Amino acid sequence: MAILRLTLKTLSIAFAVAVVAGAVLLLARPQPIESAVLGTDWECTQTALVLTTCAPRAIPAVETLRKEAASATRG
Repeated sequence: MAILRLTLKTLSIAFAVAVVAGAVLLLARPQPIESAVLGTDWECTQTALVLTTCAPRAIPAVETLRKEAASATRG
């Protein structure tokens, strides 16, 4: 039966792997960004400083229901 020895080299490698993993997780987190080209109706996020995705801003359901109710009473 082999016993795992915790040497200084093993601990330093484990620490380096943990630091790299933490940095990757920090960079991979989606960050909101402003897009002056698309305007305020769009919401954009950038992931890992490379991938940028944009989607139309979601309209809250309350506003949608108010517009539908207003149009139904008018005509």
